[in-house]
Amino acid sequence: MGILNTVLRAVTWWNGSTLGTSLFTRRHGIKVGEDDQGNAFFRNADDSRRWVMFNGETEASRIGPDWHGWLHRTFDELPSERPLPRKTWEKPHQENLTGSALAYAPAGSIRGASAPRERSDYEAWSPEWTPQ
Repeated sequence: MGILNTVLRAVTWWNGSTLGTSLFTRRHGIKVGEDDQGNAFFRNADDSRRWVMFNGETEASRIGPDWHGWLHRTFDELPSERPLPRKTWEKPHQENLTGSALAYAPAGSIRGASAPRERSDYEAWSPEWTPQ
């Protein structure tokens, strides 16, 4: 499986970093930090490029708001040096779960834990059309 993974990494970006990205990171990357999910963040020597090497699945919503702001130059301070202020009502960052088994499904939805209940107050419309 090791050779297959190496070939997949060389030609696809969704199986982890490509071979080109890995080589570029080794040659020019300066590691500036890591988030709680193990994603590593890099910049080059003159700080003209910033990027992330994902730990596991390559999914952009796995990056929290503090590191997202640093990557997109919303602010220059590293989140490890100057974390964003948090409100007491804020929940911790969670990746986008849409399309997964953990996605939110309200009661009565097709994907919900229970099947939709029978409703006695609803009657489906049917057209009273007859061809002439």
